[in-house]
Amino acid sequence: MNPTVRPGTPADRAFVTDLGRRTVIDSVAAFRPAPEKQLHHALDRLYESIARQSHLTLVAEYDGERSGFATFLDELPDEVTALPQGFIAYMAVEPHLRERGIGTALLAEVENEARRRGLPYMSLMVTEDNAAARALYERRGYLTERRLMSKAL
Repeated sequence: MNPTVRPGTPADRAFVTDLGRRTVIDSVAAFRPAPEKQLHHALDRLYESIARQSHLTLVAEYDGERSGFATFLDELPDEVTALPQGFIAYMAVEPHLRERGIGTALLAEVENEARRRGLPYMSLMVTEDNAAARALYERRGYLTERRLMSKAL
């Protein structure tokens, strides 16, 4: 079975919120632990920020159930060069459905939509500890452009 990807609708909002909350820990480095309540608050702030900007949420379905989503911004230029880009603000796949091509399908459709909008680049941030996500992005041709370096004090 192949995943399908479609534009998100208001009816998907609860799914996106719930999956985001259940997977937000994947965005946290091991050396910077945070309480779950704090992570959910930060995710809520991200969703509020996204809502105030031009964006698109795509939802993946696999075997008849919603299985993942990707939200990307289409008017957020690169912070260093000011060149236009698409920026994946958040992407998640149901943990029990990973390794079924869902992330690949989401990325492919995000990239197709960015091309349709005339965006020459696609960017995202990924936690160094998230090896599975990094491997997916690398397979899709993403390169490390910059590194955010942090230190616990």
